[in-house]
Amino acid sequence: MDYLECIQRSLDHIETHIHEPLTVAELAKLCGFSPYHFYRIFGAYVGMPVMEYVRRRRLAYAAAELATSRRILDIALDYGFETHGGFTKAFHKVFGMSPERYRLHASDQIPVKIDLLFHRRYYHEGGIVLEPKVLKRDNFHVVGYVLETTAEGGQNNQEIPKFWQEYLENDVGRNLLSQPTVKGDAEYGICFARDTDTSRFIYCIGMEVADPKQVDEQLFTGHVPAATYAVFTTPPTNRDNFSHIIQQTWQYIYGEWFPQSSYEFAEGCADFELYDERCHGGEGIVMDIYVPVVRKVQ
Repeated sequence: MDYLECIQRSLDHIETHIHEPLTVAELAKLCGFSPYHFYRIFGAYVGMPVMEYVRRRRLAYAAAELATSRRILDIALDYGFETHGGFTKAFHKVFGMSPERYRLHASDQIPVKIDLLFHRRYYHEGGIVLEPKVLKRDNFHVVGYVLETTAEGGQNNQEIPKFWQEYLENDVGRNLLSQPTVKGDAEYGICFARDTDTSRFIYCIGMEVADPKQVDEQLFTGHVPAATYAVFTTPPTNRDNFSHIIQQTWQYIYGEWFPQSSYEFAEGCADFELYDERCHGGEGIVMDIYVPVVRKVQ
């Protein structure tokens, strides 16, 4: 008997019955194991108890649906959570942030199920894992231009790249560089003024300044508080694929890294993108994503 194939059968069954009640006894029977034996074998292969895995997969599917305009309570009910509060608590425990916060970077991509045969090959052949640097950064001020958008339906994933395209094509950064007390030519993409009820927020393209009081009053100025950040550098790519790689990195951070890490999002702080001289040119370009974090409370 190939235990791996048996456990994979149970994983596939979970995926196709994700909206239905599931029990250890039912999944064990599917594999021909006693519940106790199945429980032990499943944990050894998957790395967590079976019902914990079921709960996480339901939350993963719910996370994907946060990219739509559906009410969070309706999504919670669809995946077996009876209250908004219960869903929020479970979601925060896995993803390190509230569903409302996650919605800002949610992808409507259906989560990929575990393929143990693939993982067997992966661990034999090796693979690349995107690991962040964790560092502290003092508070700072930015001056720039803003776009009001929403995370509902993934609208921000369409509008923000277009906003950047217009910013670059019109050479708007030249005006920011001319402002008094500007600190270098590195550009930031920062989310401000989030409304968790409507998922609307302000996205700023800006540059750091020492004194925001001295800049053009028609420009937006924002304050970014001091925080500890997990800093992710995007994989090197070309100009044509840059926007896609950035979005994929955001999806990795919120969909894969947070659930597996010992950190959660630091509320009251801002996540942002940093574009410096490393993203100039056409090939091998990279940028950094700064996500404010605190250690999870055990």
